[in-house]
Amino acid sequence: MPTETPQGAPPAWLSAAVPPPGPLRPADDRTTAAAALAAIRGGATLAYRGDYRNARQLLAAMGRRLEAPRPAGRGRAPRPAAPQLLAAFQAERRQRREAHRLLSRLAVPLVDGPLGVGPQAAGPRVDLHHPPEVAEAVLEALGPAPVLPGLLPLRELLGMIGAHEWRVKGVEVRALGARLHPRYGVFAPVRGEHVELLAEAARRWPPAGKRALDVGTGSGVLAFVLARAGARVTATDLNRAALESTREDAARLRLAGAIEPVEADLFAEGRFDLVVCNPPWLPAEAVTSLERAVYDPGGAFLARLLAGLPAHLAPGGEAWLILSDLAERLGLRRPGELEGLLAANGLRVLEALAARPSHPRTLDQADPLHAARTAEVTSLYRLAVI
Repeated sequence: MPTETPQGAPPAWLSAAVPPPGPLRPADDRTTAAAALAAIRGGATLAYRGDYRNARQLLAAMGRRLEAPRPAGRGRAPRPAAPQLLAAFQAERRQRREAHRLLSRLAVPLVDGPLGVGPQAAGPRVDLHHPPEVAEAVLEALGPAPVLPGLLPLRELLGMIGAHEWRVKGVEVRALGARLHPRYGVFAPVRGEHVELLAEAARRWPPAGKRALDVGTGSGVLAFVLARAGARVTATDLNRAALESTREDAARLRLAGAIEPVEADLFAEGRFDLVVCNPPWLPAEAVTSLERAVYDPGGAFLARLLAGLPAHLAPGGEAWLILSDLAERLGLRRPGELEGLLAANGLRVLEALAARPSHPRTLDQADPLHAARTAEVTSLYRLAVI
């Protein structure tokens, strides 16, 4: 049964991703999606009381109201020109920002205490009727001692639950023949093109015995491919959850002795025989912290990476840059801009490998960006200093 928060003790705001709320307003099983969105647009954050299943239904109904209209009928959307693709991308990003802003203001209460049912004896729980067990997911995301009672955006809680399921089940990586178990806040390697390209590169140009650097390791998947091929790998990231995920999965894969996770902004100290990076592909703003694995505002990450490569390559060393051309197809990066950046930083392309997309979004013919997604090419550029 839901409990009452004592008067004079407002619940803590548990989200680090969404700013603390202004005025709190109640919502319950009678609240409609239209009323909820109107209240949130007016500046309120809704604190839900009632049934957890109804809270989820309300969130879903709010989301449907915010979705961009899909083309009428079924089948392939008209093939747009390049300016139309850019406009469609920008509209999609505006819609996503607005949805994130509004949907993150429906919050549910979390409390600490005995659950009374199920295998968990105690821990954070959703203080609503018919709640799921969330203790493990919440503790993985918020740390071992969250301040309770508190309010957490329902959308964020669902992300924690989904991340916990990924962590338990694992993400199959075909090129490794193994599953990885990323922590909450770490981008899961659900697309395989970049990993397959690196595995092919390691077969063509074996890195065995080389000192390698994986810049922005994330889940550690590229570091694992290199280590399996015999390299000694330093894996850098600023996200401590990513470094912990890499450390844990390296142990599971019996590669701990070949991989050193290091907290660093881009490069670790020293020079390397091989530097590998799969940078964020799209020079645009990220809506959430997880999207930083895909979106690179202003192309700053890519520019800093290429500028720093010559100083971190050992004599005769090389870099493997894995990058999609989706940015060019959407009009976010000018044709020839990448080649200009390489030349400006004293780098040349020795060879390149390419792969076409295989992810599910290429099958959605009603997607306004379908033409760009199906034509996308991901390349691994083998670079050397001029």
